[in-house]
Amino acid sequence: MVGAGIVGASIAWHLVSAGARVTIVAAGGAGGVATPATFAWINASWGNPETYFRLRSRSMREWTRLAAELPAVGLSWCGGLCSDLPPADLEAYAAQHAAWGYDIRLVDRAEALRIEPALAGPPALAAYAAGEGVVEPGTAVAALVGDAVARGATLLGGTTVRRLATLGGRVTGIETDGGTIAADEVVLAAGVAVPALAAGAGVDVAITAAPGLLVHSKPHPRLLNGLVLAEAAHLRQAADGRIVAGADFTGTDPGEDPGATARELFARAKAMLAGADRLEFDHFTIGLRPTPFDGFPIVGRPQDLQGLYLSVMHSGMTLAPAVGVFASQELLTGRRDPLIDPYGPDRARL
Repeated sequence: MVGAGIVGASIAWHLVSAGARVTIVAAGGAGGVATPATFAWINASWGNPETYFRLRSRSMREWTRLAAELPAVGLSWCGGLCSDLPPADLEAYAAQHAAWGYDIRLVDRAEALRIEPALAGPPALAAYAAGEGVVEPGTAVAALVGDAVARGATLLGGTTVRRLATLGGRVTGIETDGGTIAADEVVLAAGVAVPALAAGAGVDVAITAAPGLLVHSKPHPRLLNGLVLAEAAHLRQAADGRIVAGADFTGTDPGEDPGATARELFARAKAMLAGADRLEFDHFTIGLRPTPFDGFPIVGRPQDLQGLYLSVMHSGMTLAPAVGVFASQELLTGRRDPLIDPYGPDRARL
């Protein structure tokens, strides 16, 4: 397993739980690059076709299952209040997703304020999805990797993978600064590092990696009950009391002066909250979002190369449990779940 972000950690945990021998290799420690700087919203929200909605909804159920098996991941189904769309689009979104079985309804200003009493300017119309949630990224990854190691996995942190080892049209392992590690299967779940590693073995993985800035306050007494997805900013309050905010859930373009961008964003987020006079800026993070060429996950085996399995996506926080289940199943039994069948790595050539 190359990569120890939320996706790699989930695949590794599911593999070792199924009896596989797993070695997790990461340039840093557990967490990776994108995961620590994610908004961590778990959802099957707007803007996607029904096939992808079904995958995301399944993964929300898998989060519930995973949290029951491993409570330390720290899952919270806190609900999401969305007003970051024009009214007609909000109505269409709520109607469409309700028809698909999503737990969502439209709420007026008074009900929005009952859901989130600290909003300084509650929206006149919002869509409320009570079943949406969050985990704290570092906590969830530490729980998955820690339990995988306790179950017998090996963690090689601080290990840089230079290239894939290949022989006769098959990946046979990885080459690191410390030597070659042989493997029956190599799973690349290293986010923005995947394209370069795959390219060394002749596999094209087309992704973009736009930076996203999030601001984090100092810990503060509870202001928010759940996620607030508003036009001014997207907010949530972490388990330690910090307000986490971005221009939207993908983060904010850092611009030429990330510090100035962060402070302007923090001021905007603070203005959204009543009773936040003592809320103080603490720091900002910038994460690189690994987004495949068409916006959908890349999960599976390249057609022309044995011994390699790819798993790279932007919505890793939502999809990690389902991808862990499906990838481990495919790696160990050869069975590919229909829910991820549309997202194979060779579709860019079709």
